[in-house]
Amino acid sequence: MNAAGPSGPRILLRRLREVMAGPGDAQARMDQLVTVIAANMVAEVCSIYLLRDGVLELFATEGLKRSAVHQTVLRVGEGLVGQIAQLAKPMALSEARSHPNFAARPETGEEDYHSLMGVPVLRGGRVVGVLVVQNKTNRDYLSDEIEAMQTIAMVLAEMVGGALQEEVPGVGTIGSDGLPMRLAGLALNDGLARGVAVLHEPRIVVEQHVADDVDDEAARLNTAIAELRTQVDGMLQAAIAEPSGESRDILETYRMFAHDKGWMARMHEAVQSGLTAEAAVERVQVENRARMSEIGDAYLRERLHDLEDLSNRLMRHLTNNGGQLSDGDLPDQAVVVAWNMGPAELLDYDVNRIKALVLEEGSPTSHVAIVARALQIPVIGRLDQLLEVVDSGDDLVVDGDNGQLFVRPGADALEAFGANLELRQAKAAQYAALRDQPAVSKDGTRIHLNLNAGLLADLPHLDETGADGIGLYRTELHFMVRATLPTVSMQTEFYSRVLDQAGDRPVVFRTLDVGGDKMLPYLTRYDDEQNPAMGWRAIRLSLDRPVLLRMQIRALLKAAEGRPLAIMFPMIAEVSEFVAARALLDREVERQSRMGEEGPSSLRVGTMLEVPSLAWQLSALLPLVDFISIGSNDLMQFLFASDRGNPRLANRYDELSPSALSIVRDIVQNCAAAAVPVSLCGEAAGRPVDAMALIGLGLRSISMGAASIGPVKMMVKSLDLPALQEFMTNIYESPEHSLRDALTQFAENHDVAI
Repeated sequence: MNAAGPSGPRILLRRLREVMAGPGDAQARMDQLVTVIAANMVAEVCSIYLLRDGVLELFATEGLKRSAVHQTVLRVGEGLVGQIAQLAKPMALSEARSHPNFAARPETGEEDYHSLMGVPVLRGGRVVGVLVVQNKTNRDYLSDEIEAMQTIAMVLAEMVGGALQEEVPGVGTIGSDGLPMRLAGLALNDGLARGVAVLHEPRIVVEQHVADDVDDEAARLNTAIAELRTQVDGMLQAAIAEPSGESRDILETYRMFAHDKGWMARMHEAVQSGLTAEAAVERVQVENRARMSEIGDAYLRERLHDLEDLSNRLMRHLTNNGGQLSDGDLPDQAVVVAWNMGPAELLDYDVNRIKALVLEEGSPTSHVAIVARALQIPVIGRLDQLLEVVDSGDDLVVDGDNGQLFVRPGADALEAFGANLELRQAKAAQYAALRDQPAVSKDGTRIHLNLNAGLLADLPHLDETGADGIGLYRTELHFMVRATLPTVSMQTEFYSRVLDQAGDRPVVFRTLDVGGDKMLPYLTRYDDEQNPAMGWRAIRLSLDRPVLLRMQIRALLKAAEGRPLAIMFPMIAEVSEFVAARALLDREVERQSRMGEEGPSSLRVGTMLEVPSLAWQLSALLPLVDFISIGSNDLMQFLFASDRGNPRLANRYDELSPSALSIVRDIVQNCAAAAVPVSLCGEAAGRPVDAMALIGLGLRSISMGAASIGPVKMMVKSLDLPALQEFMTNIYESPEHSLRDALTQFAENHDVAI
């Protein structure tokens, strides 16, 4: 910007405000705005494109042909302007014509211009237009100039939401036609629900961006920050007595963000530039969203979503706007709709009235997904354009099992929902009746059905489902919900509570499986990995950071204190890795004995088998281990070189293919020959047809999610195992892509409940 000194931005903002408040209609004032902006940015062109009925229309320009105004339109995503709108991110190019998305419109005369800088115009968190400047020279736009343009765009948004919308209907809105729609997303927690759409904290629209008194705005911001911290401290205090403990750990991380000095400094800098406190929060919030879109690490992206939550809360303190509905106004059948949420935001609601949560963003490792899973609330994430098509009060059907959201469902969708719900409830009653019965097949074979768990809140499911024990306790979740590395004493207390709640039922603790796409912020990072699932994770990370593994083992040994303990190591790719990990464990056992501390009454040490290479070293491995647990999820993605998180490959390979069944069969047979117990944990164990096949291969212990215990137990009790084994004798050499249809047909022919 050509205005010098700290007062420069303030002078420009006031000049823009004067134009907006001046005489004439909105169009005349926009024509003045582009002239002022072009002069201040030392640009030959300044143009304003606004969304009108879903497309970007050129509304004003200085430098391009005036005849193109209201004639040139672009789809969202079309050309550089459309890309800025689509990504909601600034763009600065010294040579715009070399960009692959460049598309000159002849009627505008823009072919003479080389450099381009554009920023989205945002109102209430949504893109309503694009502000662009262009130069004939190859100009490198500075970061300060981009920030100045973003600030100008915020002021422009005031006009879009005010006089312009009154004069030109349809500007700045996409709208919804009210027709039924189906959105496909990512299932974060299964379940089926129907309810009324409740827009989570509708974003507060900033009505005044330019400060009348900068010192007053700075004081208002300080007061709001102090109130926010008090609120977060109160939430943390209330969570101290919370029995499960995860919410407390999550809020500790939350509290750290509330005291982040860098976050506060950026907001104060924005106020000093001449913005109101509300506009400063919004400005920093937009910057954080841009940072989120550029971060590939899923863990760090989710932690920035916690900062988004804090920004929303801070905005409410500034505006005295409660945001959420009071408990009295919240519908009994509420489906919360949000771009994303922090975990504390979900806990703010009366969770007994929340039937489901649907998110435009979200991931399985997000804090809110972890909390919702513990509360048994269905969750769907990654629902593209969710906030554009859902209005408050819309009827929603949430299919958390298949990751589908039905918006304003028609009669056919409602009929299907009703039928599925009735069936689900009837089956739930049948499963409940089996809770106290062992899983024994018709021929008398006992099958042990265990839980996969990772939170203290999962442990009540042991009693609810009648599971035999916990076949996989994912210890990393306790680390992921904390801002700092938990000490040995913290871990000891946590593992003790797990064992206490499990009672006399066995628990198998898996040591840390972090790294790759599950990095912890307090661990030293290396460069981004192209294939994180096959990268620096699990036992590889633990052996490189032996103190981390020894701390965890020490805590597990102390927590057992006279009780049986089972520990297994993840991602073992060769026997030498198991030997190295076992050596660290033995050192801790020896230390505990030397210190005179009471250890476990018995200690069983095993390994996950999820890397195919280990299957060819079983003869060397089996004499060293007390048990094997097949991790089917990773084993299959490595076996088929198929990223299980890639939707394009979701149905390309099948866990019931001949090759997949063959490798599991061989592992089971080798373990049986060596008299080493073997189990399987993974998604396959939780699907009745898949579980049937695994039992047919010889597995007598499988581990799954709580919701799968009932269906799998019902399958087992209806199964004639000898008949299944005879059927499976000759299927391994089949050239078929999958044996799923054949196994399903067997189940139907033999009345197996699948």
